[in-house]
Amino acid sequence: MLLGLTMDVGYLLGFAGAAAVAMLVALLSYRVADWNPYRLTLTGVMVAAGLNAVISLVLVLAPSYAVKGMLFWLMGDLSYAEPPFGAALLLCFLFVLSIALGPELNALTLGRFKAASLGVATRRLEYTLYVAAAAATAAAVIIAGPIGFVGLIVPHLIRLCGVHDHRLLVPLAALVGGSLVVIADTVARSAWAPVQLPVGILTALVGVPVLLVLLARQVDAAR
Repeated sequence: MLLGLTMDVGYLLGFAGAAAVAMLVALLSYRVADWNPYRLTLTGVMVAAGLNAVISLVLVLAPSYAVKGMLFWLMGDLSYAEPPFGAALLLCFLFVLSIALGPELNALTLGRFKAASLGVATRRLEYTLYVAAAAATAAAVIIAGPIGFVGLIVPHLIRLCGVHDHRLLVPLAALVGGSLVVIADTVARSAWAPVQLPVGILTALVGVPVLLVLLARQVDAAR
């Protein structure tokens, strides 16, 4: 935004930056013969905190006319989203990949060791999932900004409906999640018209209580 680049160039640079950050997190969290998801998560949180500081610095140095657009994008906004041809191709590829990996994902839900005893190459599967999730997240954030809580609550809601097979769960999560974003964006554009809210605010207002309810149900079930 600050350099006045075209949207296509911005998308390419954003995706390249996301790929570099994903690789950095993977390298920092990896230990010899050990791929620990908890270390990966904590490393990601620390890197995100550092990058948020850089983003805050950019906002401080940015001219006033560009700050509002940047803030809207940081809260999740579809106002300037263009037809995502590249993201659509990536989505189709991930649909096919999720169906192909469905049986292995089902086995992985039983735990690493159980999945390995069933013949699943758990290390290769975890690497594949990391790359696929990072690519999908990068594509979504580049187009619409960080719209939160959709990816957290939608898969759990689908599981509550009785769908546990990942050959159906992952594609359904993508379709339902996308539909939820469209509905939230429509409400954000019309509920307080002519004032338009960033869609990320609406998904957070809905997602936080839903996620808390899901967590409470999980705690009660574990007792």
